[in-house]
Amino acid sequence: MLVSRRSRVASLAACATILLATSACGNDKAEEKSAQQVRLYGTDGNMLNSYPAELKERANLVDGMKGTTPLTPLPEDFKSRLRSVDPALTDYLYAAETYDAVVIGVLAAQLAGSNDPAAIAKQIVGVTNDGQRCEDPATCLTLARAGQDIEYRSVSLTRAGFTDKGEPATASYATLTFDGQQINDGKTEFVGAGTESAASTKTPPKPKKQPSGENPDQEPLVLGGLLPKTGDLAISYAPMAAGAALAIREVNAAGGALGKPVVWKDGDDGTSPAVAKATVAKHVADDVSVIIGAGASGISREVLPDVVKAGKILFSPCNTDAGLTDVEDKGLYFRTAPPDSLQGRALADVILRDGSQKIVIVARKDSYGEGLQATARDELQKAGIAEDRIKLLTYEPPADAEAPPVDFTGGAKEIKDFGADAVLVIGFGESAQVIRALADSGVQIRH
Repeated sequence: MLVSRRSRVASLAACATILLATSACGNDKAEEKSAQQVRLYGTDGNMLNSYPAELKERANLVDGMKGTTPLTPLPEDFKSRLRSVDPALTDYLYAAETYDAVVIGVLAAQLAGSNDPAAIAKQIVGVTNDGQRCEDPATCLTLARAGQDIEYRSVSLTRAGFTDKGEPATASYATLTFDGQQINDGKTEFVGAGTESAASTKTPPKPKKQPSGENPDQEPLVLGGLLPKTGDLAISYAPMAAGAALAIREVNAAGGALGKPVVWKDGDDGTSPAVAKATVAKHVADDVSVIIGAGASGISREVLPDVVKAGKILFSPCNTDAGLTDVEDKGLYFRTAPPDSLQGRALADVILRDGSQKIVIVARKDSYGEGLQATARDELQKAGIAEDRIKLLTYEPPADAEAPPVDFTGGAKEIKDFGADAVLVIGFGESAQVIRALADSGVQIRH
């Protein structure tokens, strides 16, 4: 009996030793499996097929990244026309908005019967509201030449026209998803935002009928580009350039404006105040009436005083900073892109659908980044995410192309220490450095 009891004790001790050993191994594996993971989210500045190239050999880090962008379902015919301008086009972000900004500017000049920016500005909101509906440059220009008030509807402007402030009353947002290193169009979802009742009901000045015959004294209407050919936002230049070129081509094929072909003068904003200001100065010297741009909201803020002082129009296809709605512009600033007050809601919805509970919002330090960051935070809090479960971080974007890349090492450590399960990155091409730093810190990016 005694021997049997000792045997049992020895056996139990041995089992305990084995259990402790296997338990320790199991803990190691559990710790390995429970390594911090985050889902990545982005916005219009980085949800592009061209964005993964910014990560170079680590482009696979974007696999599974989701985000939102102002985008309406684009007809295949429109995409085909864009590719006839640029056969290499792979993204369409803000192509429709650029196309519509050019066409609206031209139609406003035709209705005003003048290339004077002040006269054109008084017609722009009216072009989009309460007139004879038309949906292409040829039809709209025919009506405008006859002195008929029009209501322009097209690719980006589908439901309602502009508000009194000169921006869309309604918008469409797309939820985009990277599969591998390309956005999977099959997973794209669209959601509407805004209210049609916000559209302006003010009556514009009476349209001027174009006299028959050519007026040799009439100067042509000149439009100038202020788009990001270079700089942090250059990854989105191609679709905007294609949209502008297509609009000019189709307007001039329909007879131009004021009896003459519309002239387009190219120009770079460089995603840089210095570059943009130099381009604006050149456009002013060249007697450009309507400047199409800038690309970044912060750049528009920097150049708008110069544009207003010169009495010109600044018409952006892609500024989304909500603060620009009430900027001091003397009625000379317009945009076809919707304000971020609408996009913040769409972003919050995308993040919350994945069940995220601890969220870090990283933004480039400018009016676009910090403005959308604040809006997204507010919308997340309205949806029930506690204030202490949301962390805001910013980074200084490079001053120019020669500046060293963004160093986000410290920010990545903060994200890791916070225990985030979702990271929203609001930026342009430079924001790839945020994702690199996050991966380098040991945080696993979920695919």
